[in-house]
Amino acid sequence: MRSDTQMIMPSPDMPGAVRKVINAHVEYLRNIGVTAHIDAGKTTVSERILFYTGKQHKMGEVHEGTATMDYLPEERERGITITAAATSCKWRCQRLEQVFDINLIDTPGHVDFTAEVERSLRVLDGDIVVFAGVEGVEAQSETVWLQADRYGVPRLCFVNKMDRVGADFRAVCSQIGTRLGAKGYPIQMPVGKEDAFRGVIDLVHMCQYEFDQITLGKEWSHHEIDPEYLAEARKRREELFHLVADADDQVGMLLLEGKEPTNDQLRDALRRITLTGQHFPILCGAAYKYIGIQPLLDAVAFYLPSPNEAKPAIGIVPARKNAKASHGAPAAAAEAETTEMRLPLESEPFAGLAFKIIFDAHGDLTFVRVYSGTLRTGARLANPRRGKREKVGQLFLMHADERERIETAGPGDIVAVGGLKDTFTGDTLCDEEHPITLEAMKFPDTVISMAIEPKTNAEKEKLAQALVKLSKEDPTFTHNFNNETGQLISAGMGELHLEIIKSKMLREHNVDANVGSPRVSYRETITRAAGAEGRFIQQTGGHGQYAVVRLRIERFPNDDEDHIVFESEITGGAIPREFIRPVEAGVRAAAKGGILGTGYPMINIKVTLYDGRYHEVDSSELAFQMAGTLGFKEAARTAGAILLEPIMALEVVTPEEYMGNIIGDLNSRRAEIHDVGTRGHLKVIHARVPLAEMFQYATHSRSLSQGRATYTMEPHGYQAVPRQRYKQILGEDFEG
Repeated sequence: MRSDTQMIMPSPDMPGAVRKVINAHVEYLRNIGVTAHIDAGKTTVSERILFYTGKQHKMGEVHEGTATMDYLPEERERGITITAAATSCKWRCQRLEQVFDINLIDTPGHVDFTAEVERSLRVLDGDIVVFAGVEGVEAQSETVWLQADRYGVPRLCFVNKMDRVGADFRAVCSQIGTRLGAKGYPIQMPVGKEDAFRGVIDLVHMCQYEFDQITLGKEWSHHEIDPEYLAEARKRREELFHLVADADDQVGMLLLEGKEPTNDQLRDALRRITLTGQHFPILCGAAYKYIGIQPLLDAVAFYLPSPNEAKPAIGIVPARKNAKASHGAPAAAAEAETTEMRLPLESEPFAGLAFKIIFDAHGDLTFVRVYSGTLRTGARLANPRRGKREKVGQLFLMHADERERIETAGPGDIVAVGGLKDTFTGDTLCDEEHPITLEAMKFPDTVISMAIEPKTNAEKEKLAQALVKLSKEDPTFTHNFNNETGQLISAGMGELHLEIIKSKMLREHNVDANVGSPRVSYRETITRAAGAEGRFIQQTGGHGQYAVVRLRIERFPNDDEDHIVFESEITGGAIPREFIRPVEAGVRAAAKGGILGTGYPMINIKVTLYDGRYHEVDSSELAFQMAGTLGFKEAARTAGAILLEPIMALEVVTPEEYMGNIIGDLNSRRAEIHDVGTRGHLKVIHARVPLAEMFQYATHSRSLSQGRATYTMEPHGYQAVPRQRYKQILGEDFEG
């Protein structure tokens, strides 16, 4: 490993700012992802990157099922990306005369696998967002954009498929501004249109790139801009100059002085504003036709951050470390938690985040992003979130499903670790003597479920083991046993998600299970505030049980893990402090099971414990937990409990002649049509529709449009179920 080069320290209160190099070893490292709406062509972009960087010598194609990054059988059969695949490659940027190491993660575009995007963006420093030249900004484009916003990830925009009929670079640039609210900076313009598209013009360096089709784009060159495009290119560069001047002080001063920036000045300014995560260079190309990928790789080197410049790793330091470090301080102060920043230096204590877990025939692997320090084979690490110790078995660099054995990994590296037993997605691994807990990623709630059972009693244990492994791999797949129905229920993000889970059970775990029809994961909530008393009093010949609690509940939308907020207003010792937590446990247990009779959890509720009574001898934690459960159920019954159903944001793209059929069908599905727009020669329908009405919609929409309509949908939220549907959902015995 090379030694550190330490220079000016970054400012802790400016995590997104452009910072001085603090570790020269990782200055030329780029950790990037490729994200997009489904079918925008991101896996093809990834395949071309691997080919042009020399990582692979044969170009894979998604439609042929030969894409390197789509290595799962389910991916190759369906022609879509299901799991995020990681690889690494090297790119020589000729203008900078420097070789860059690139860690690349290709992510899914289907909304059912949005968790793969979420956990990838959490650990990446930069991102390439791919848009289709015809479709532009689509529904899932907005979702992945918001995910990147959440983690402050700098981005490049790549408008792909510019060779398609109806492709419009300027229109997509406009949509990036209007639909995403993003400040996009077109730094290229296309040469040719649709099937005559043959290259791109670089507005920063004012040159034209051409790509040789005979060598599959491997040979590429730049020359002066063709005379027919020169006037337009000068106009677009002038626009780019003014846009950058508005965002960057140095270029702004040149504008005020009436001076033109040099190519290097303009490029450096674009880098400065891109690293803020608020400004986004826009490029174009046609990955399938081998056009535009090498300039995109140069842009990765020019504009996206190294780990030195990315958002620093900031975590929570456990109290016990502070106690050691706070000699002479009062006990209360010594026990307080604090935050700490870990710099990307080998000399720092080790800290890494586990963001993905896979199980395959060659052994279990945990993917880890190293933020500081050095990770070595055989190292002993702490997992503060679980209170566990781990030993590193083996270290690998991954190329999709292929492994390359290594002995050490340093700051900025993304590696796979073998031998970890108790580490899950979102856990921090760190030096035992310098514990820290980094921010974990948050995943959406499941929206669909189905009953699952082994085909034979002999397979019960195998099914249980398979479900545990699958849920550890995929945080959006859950399973639990329903005591009321006696069924094992699995839950996920959509029909395709659960279908893939079933397929993986058979292929990878050799478990052939019977599954029921998909079922919507409803929720319950309340419509008004209410209060109640929970009493659990049992007097026997010996030690009894005694607990009385008084609760107040109210509607309170929140983002807590179970969407229940609990507060205590107990003063004066009405209930001893040690019994408050059991009351909360009882409340949460009651909320988890709901009160309408079918086990749907209650959400968006605030519970306040404001009074109670206890007995010196007979009170216990169990008594107060039971009292909390009884009190919550009683309050919820008088608070107007209602049923909520998941609502999906739906986008249907259809030829105009079938629009009437599509809208009529959506109206029959209780959809609310919000907007009907135009995309080229197609109509785009945006609607909100209950998930319960959308099963098998793919087949139905094809029959309504002779196979020419396409759709995407993603979770939008919950809304009240119409009262007349309660018996259909809750059963004929429901009274209300």
